[in-house]
Amino acid sequence: MKLEQILILVLIGIMAGFIGGMAGIGGGLVIVPLLIMFMGMSQHQAQGTSIGTLVIPIALLAAINYSKAGYINWKFVVFLALSFMVGSYFGSKLAISLDAKLLKRIFGTIMIIAAIKMYWDSFK
Repeated sequence: MKLEQILILVLIGIMAGFIGGMAGIGGGLVIVPLLIMFMGMSQHQAQGTSIGTLVIPIALLAAINYSKAGYINWKFVVFLALSFMVGSYFGSKLAISLDAKLLKRIFGTIMIIAAIKMYWDSFK
C-alpha cells in the first residue's frame, strides 16, 4: 500500500468519525462515496469496506461521550442493535446480488432523500 493511499484512508476515517460523532450519522454516508471517489472502489467494494470498518467498535468513544452527557437511551439501543443485526444480514445478502449501477442508484437516492428531509426540517 502506498503512503498516499494510507493518508487518504486516514483522512476519510477522521472525517467519517468526526461527522458521525457530531451529527449522529452512520459513517457509511461519508465513507462509501469517498472510497469510490478517491480510492477507485466499486459500489460493492466501498459498501463492504464501510461495513467492515463498523465491525470494529469505532463508535465506542463517541457513545461514551454521549452516554456521559445523558443522551443515550440504553433500552432503545438494545432493541435497535439486535434488529439492526438482522436487517444488516438480509440487506447485505440483497446488496451483493444487485447490479453495481442499481446499487449505486439506490444508495444515492437514499442520500438525496435524507438530505432533503434534514434540510427541510431545519426550517421548522
